Amino acid sequence: MARWTIQNVRLAGVSACMPKHIVRTVDIDLMSAEDAALFDENVGIRERRVGDLSLCASDLCQAAAEKLLADLGWEKESIDMLVFESVTGDYYPTPPTSCVLQDRLGLSTDCFCIDLPMGCCGTLYAINVAGNMLTTGNIHRALLLVGDTALRMGSMQDKSRVPLFGDCGTAIALEYDEKAEDIVIDFHTLGSGYKALMTPHGGFRHPITPDSFVQEDFGNGIVRAPKDTMIDGLAVLTFAISRPPKSIQQLIDDYQIDVEQDIDYFLIHQANKLIVDRVVKKLHLPVDKVPYDLEEFGNLGGASIPSLMVTRIADRLRSNTSTKMLCSSFGLGLSWGTMIISANNVVIPELIEV
Repeated sequence: MARWTIQNVRLAGVSACMPKHIVRTVDIDLMSAEDAALFDENVGIRERRVGDLSLCASDLCQAAAEKLLADLGWEKESIDMLVFESVTGDYYPTPPTSCVLQDRLGLSTDCFCIDLPMGCCGTLYAINVAGNMLTTGNIHRALLLVGDTALRMGSMQDKSRVPLFGDCGTAIALEYDEKAEDIVIDFHTLGSGYKALMTPHGGFRHPITPDSFVQEDFGNGIVRAPKDTMIDGLAVLTFAISRPPKSIQQLIDDYQIDVEQDIDYFLIHQANKLIVDRVVKKLHLPVDKVPYDLEEFGNLGGASIPSLMVTRIADRLRSNTSTKMLCSSFGLGLSWGTMIISANNVVIPELIEV
């Protein structure tokens, strides 16, 4: 079983950075006024933040990190580990963007750096990797940078993708603390479903050729080329409303959790309102404990969970009151994970806009 209990690791801070530019659904050229109204109602994403083509995920993460480190009062030399989790790194295939950010942030050359390209499950993967390295006390502070500019990965004529995604970069600060409550993380993988979320051409299995740029009209407003990321919407929906809820329920059962009393917030990956609503209904979760921010920011990929912390529950996390969160993410791979984490006195700057 891919489940970890991580001890001695504290969530010290979270920050998020997004572009100032707001794109409403009705402003998207692919959408008629009627289409936009139906999309807003059913999918729940009414606005998203989109940067220009010169803005990378690393830029957003760097801005989030700089502000968070300043507010924490952490010396940059004290950061032992830097994780960059993104599917939109600065360069492909090399160098790792984490190494680039080590320099740009002015971190020590003793800092361990690693890239993780796990998409919507990114925050949970980053916390698991860094947490398991922190738990022994061999390192004491880790900075996790999670973000994407996912919209530009696909065709701007693909109606199945364009309205979904927003740009965001986040920073998460973890530190060794023997008084911290345990973090529990549970992971699963369904590799046979990898084609539901993929970019057909561009890797070494199918390198870029002239044919990679030839667009095909799939109907229903979906026009894309093999170099463009695609979504099999029905397959993703079926996966998201079946596999993750079972894993959440298993964790609830294994730890004898009372969803009304023991959990303060359920942070569910903000893929779309239909999926989140179905998960909530299936598990009989208390609606007032399930925050949403997708209506304002869209699907933020791996940054979805920390974005909820910054935009919806920051005041509670900043307080002296311990807040227990059950987090659920699902996406690329296909992969999904569930995490239970508690926190208080977390440093959370206001949302940064660039």
